[in-house]
Amino acid sequence: MTHPPEQRIQELNQQLAAARRERDQLNEEAKSWAQKRNQTDQQIKALQTEAKSLREERDEANLQVQVLKAAREKARDQRKEKHDQIIKIKEQIKALAQKKPLTKLKDLETKIQNLEWKIQTSSLSVKEEKALVEQVQALEKERVTYKKQQKLRNSLLQLQAETKTLETQAKLNHEKLSNLAEQSQKHHLQLMQILGEVKSLKQTADSAHQKCIQLRQKADTFHEKSIETQQQISSLKAQLAQKEKQQYEKRGQALREEATRKAKEKMRRGEKLTWEEFTLLAEPEETDKETTEH
Repeated sequence: MTHPPEQRIQELNQQLAAARRERDQLNEEAKSWAQKRNQTDQQIKALQTEAKSLREERDEANLQVQVLKAAREKARDQRKEKHDQIIKIKEQIKALAQKKPLTKLKDLETKIQNLEWKIQTSSLSVKEEKALVEQVQALEKERVTYKKQQKLRNSLLQLQAETKTLETQAKLNHEKLSNLAEQSQKHHLQLMQILGEVKSLKQTADSAHQKCIQLRQKADTFHEKSIETQQQISSLKAQLAQKEKQQYEKRGQALREEATRKAKEKMRRGEKLTWEEFTLLAEPEETDKETTEH
């Protein structure tokens, strides 16, 4: 059943209003999802900046850890080397201890000086002088052994002090290393947590973006529908306007014909015509117009 144009236009206007409402609502929803996406993107950027800072701090800590490990190992190697030297020196000292004279170094030197003075100043036989020289030589050997042992003891003390220093250095490096390793692990865990948040937020942003696109596509569909409906309304209104124009012209023609008929009757009755009636009678008949046109 065909509806009258006026009714059809009313229906189309209702459809147009509904399509525009749906379109505007979808665009608002799309705008809301776009804002959520943009806000999420801002959160992601902030977290990525924080992650970059944490990664740099973690890497710097790891680098220092490697440096301290190398220093610790070097100190351990040096300590082991010096420890081996200490063992050798102790063995040498132990070996020399068996040859250590009972006399003190000062007494040894006094004896040597006295014997040398006696050899130089006394009249001695060859045999006596030889005996004294042999005594000096024996005492000299004891003095050399004493000094060698003393030198080894000094070296031992020096090595023990150096070993202690290396132990302290290795301990400090180990403590620093442990602190840095703990700090690096803390940064790493924070970094992993942030990267997890970034991953989750990216999924949220992607979902919001897809939702925004879908809503805008649907809004575009309703927008196209509203344009099509508007075109239909415009077409129907044009048709109505054309129909009203034709009806207006038809009514005008009927009024002119009626007025012409009445004017002719007045003229037959000999009544006075108005200027409008006279002008109307002066116009050619419709059939005359058609004949003239042909």
